[in-house]
Amino acid sequence: MQRNSRPPIPRAIAGPLGTRALLGLATAGFVSCSGGLRFGAPRDRLEVTSPASWTSAASGTDGRISKGWLDEFSDPALTRAVEDALAHNQDLMAASARMRQAKESSIAGKARVRPRAGLDSSASYSVSENGELPASESERYGLSLAASWEVDLWGRLRDLNAADEADYAAAQAAFRGARLSLAANAAKAWCNLIAAEQLLGLARSTLDSNERVLRAVERLFKGGAGQGALDVQLGRTNVSAAQRAVKSTELLRDEAARSFEVLVGRYPSAETRATRDLPGLKKSVPSGIPADLIERRPDLAAAKSELFASAKRADAARKALLPRLALTGSSGTPASNFGNLLDPAFLTSSIAAGFSQALYEGGALSADARGALAANEALLHRYAQLSLEAFREVESALGADSSLAEQEAFLVKEVEQAALAEKQAARDYSDGVNDDILRVLESQSRATNARSGLIRLRNERLQNRIDLHLALGGDFKTPAR
Repeated sequence: MQRNSRPPIPRAIAGPLGTRALLGLATAGFVSCSGGLRFGAPRDRLEVTSPASWTSAASGTDGRISKGWLDEFSDPALTRAVEDALAHNQDLMAASARMRQAKESSIAGKARVRPRAGLDSSASYSVSENGELPASESERYGLSLAASWEVDLWGRLRDLNAADEADYAAAQAAFRGARLSLAANAAKAWCNLIAAEQLLGLARSTLDSNERVLRAVERLFKGGAGQGALDVQLGRTNVSAAQRAVKSTELLRDEAARSFEVLVGRYPSAETRATRDLPGLKKSVPSGIPADLIERRPDLAAAKSELFASAKRADAARKALLPRLALTGSSGTPASNFGNLLDPAFLTSSIAAGFSQALYEGGALSADARGALAANEALLHRYAQLSLEAFREVESALGADSSLAEQEAFLVKEVEQAALAEKQAARDYSDGVNDDILRVLESQSRATNARSGLIRLRNERLQNRIDLHLALGGDFKTPAR
């Protein structure tokens, strides 16, 4: 603002001459305050360069997966579990309420560009004493309708409305993100519960096996077949360890059940029981997944909307330095008799226009504009960082998917061989071919560890595939809206 070209102090002007004068003042104010837009323009979007395809994508069959990405898993029970969570989870209900709140805020914000009108009424009665003379009484009634409207000369109010709309879009994206995250967490919790049930079954099976070995050792020891007391003690130690493992695994199973129950809005009683088998994967990850799928991720969509909103608010903050034009009007019937309150003959009306320009506010408006631009720049960098993190999550999940599939193939062979070794060691010990109880116990331990590892690896592979869908924001093909 040039100090030697300040506009006159704002005042209401009525009539054609006053209107022309007001428009002249507005033009002069705009010219004199052209420095009001001296700050650099904000940026409402950022182009992020993404790879043509994911470098870690494995070869496989490509196919379209609907937004119900759970079709990737061959388990109707898993789908029901997720649907149960989406219908009853308390956090999701809260996210839905926040989205509705943002919608109502955007609707309320639109009122700033529309005229405002209000109806006022008043009534008064007064008595004045005049000494010895009779007191004088007076009545006064009023009914008035007043309206005002700020003319959006520079688009400041429209910018604020656009920012509110972007806030609502961000809230919608946050709600979609909450749904996707909840679906993923419910699916993972369901898989964890199944794996815990399988591990508990394995622990009980291992206990039975160890008890059978102990009975065989005790029988041979009593029969004087050469097995000593040490073999019996080792057998009993193994049984005790297996009993402890059962109790420990029961605790893990109960905790997995409680975690799932909380997600689906139930009391965490640990009473939920899962199906016997882990879900299967219908397909391998298709090759050449379009990298632009990343744009549909709810967190990126929300960040993009927040960036746009910050740009519009920065524009509005810059335009707040420019002159403002407001129109006001009122109509009413002041009367001393209540019966005349609605009589048009007593009607009085006025209309006025006001021109205002901030001259000095201690630098507050300029500071607001600079702060809004800084906030816009911060969100720009945040969006770029979120994009990089999204790329990393997808690449990591794709690389892990291939590695875990290969590990599972090796572990299946390991389980097969460990099971054969366990049977052979137990048979040799019972037949007296081998009297080393440590070989029997070692073979049992190796077989148990291999079976346990396979359960955990298969669950880990499912967890990683779910994380991949979460990182991609959906299935392998559906484009962003």
